[in-house]
Amino acid sequence: MNITVVGAGYVGLTTALGYANLKHKVFCYDNDLEKIKLLKKGKLPFFEKGLQELLPLNLNKNFVATDTLIDSLDKSSMIFICVGTPSLNNGKIDLEYIFQSCKEIGMNLKSCKDYKTIVIKSTVIPKTTEELIIPIIEKYSSKKIQIDFDVKVIPEFFQEGNALHNFFNPDRIIIGQINSSNNLLIDELYSSFTCPVLKVSLATAEMIKYSSNAFLSCKISFINEIGNICKLLGLDVYEVANGMGYDPRIGPYFLNAGPGFGGSCFTKDLQALIKKAESLDYTPLLLQSILEVNNNQPLKVINLIKKKFNKIDSLKIGVLGLSFKEGTDDVRESPAIYIIKELINLNLIIHAYDPMALPNMKKKFPNIKYFENPQELINNSDVILIVTAWPQFKNLNYIGKYVIDTRKVIDNKKGVDYEGLCW
Repeated sequence: MNITVVGAGYVGLTTALGYANLKHKVFCYDNDLEKIKLLKKGKLPFFEKGLQELLPLNLNKNFVATDTLIDSLDKSSMIFICVGTPSLNNGKIDLEYIFQSCKEIGMNLKSCKDYKTIVIKSTVIPKTTEELIIPIIEKYSSKKIQIDFDVKVIPEFFQEGNALHNFFNPDRIIIGQINSSNNLLIDELYSSFTCPVLKVSLATAEMIKYSSNAFLSCKISFINEIGNICKLLGLDVYEVANGMGYDPRIGPYFLNAGPGFGGSCFTKDLQALIKKAESLDYTPLLLQSILEVNNNQPLKVINLIKKKFNKIDSLKIGVLGLSFKEGTDDVRESPAIYIIKELINLNLIIHAYDPMALPNMKKKFPNIKYFENPQELINNSDVILIVTAWPQFKNLNYIGKYVIDTRKVIDNKKGVDYEGLCW
């Protein structure tokens, strides 16, 4: 079938190239002209494993990058909305891009004669689709829901660095819909997938996405809290987590203690859910504490440095790893940002390296010294902070250096003044 994907970010491009590779005809629309120019040249605006290989295979065949919406909508039976939903300064969800997309889709739907199915993949607070999105599309299209078009909520559960694998191998597909919705196109679209498919209400699908992210965030903050206690007791939290993970009620995943979670989803989604709960006169104490633990976790590194040295003002601090996790160049909400900010406040000399995220971090901190080689950074620094678990950091020569390992990356500690963050 023909599909239009609105938004060429991580979710949009993974979705677009995934369906293109399944032999659907996909029009990927974005109003960022530079992004579209890059895609038309066969280049990605960011790194995500596997996408760069799929782009040239499908470009101008099953995948078309476009900055014109009307032509693609007219040719498509399905429209996926994959735009960002960042946080406002007060923590509430920012729906500007959603509203803009829905308005634009609605205006262009006016002249389309065929029935369309619109899929919301962007993460939105429960009740957003039925109370805000559908009315906007109806207003600007002069069309009626379930008469001229249908709307589904099908949240994504991608992990950055592994998003393409998640697309082709989902553990479940959640389909939010209006009662008695037409499912012929949706059933056809997902006919090749073998995972469970759950059909629920629009708001339930929206809440499943938020609840999933909140629970994963909770596991991370929980094990970091346990790790901080283990550190005081002289215990290794990784051994503790390994013993816990054998219990099938707990499982081994998301129990790697470290400097806290980052990325584009967990923090903003927790903040949005907290604000929604508060608007309903409910105080979500557990959700608030997840964020509080996470906000404090990166600064444990600073405390260890101050505890180690009587005088720190002449230290050169080398930060290895700037992306929020390995396998991506994304620095959004990265623990490295909060660590570097505090090091700057202490007027320390900062050296930084990352195999992929240097360009993105340079936009945030243009005045610190960046290295193109991790060993060179180590050789020129007094203290080494391993912040991201890139595998290439495992076997570098750290001999003679004070190393704070926040991700338990190093195996050979011989000759290294080694300090674990939670062990």
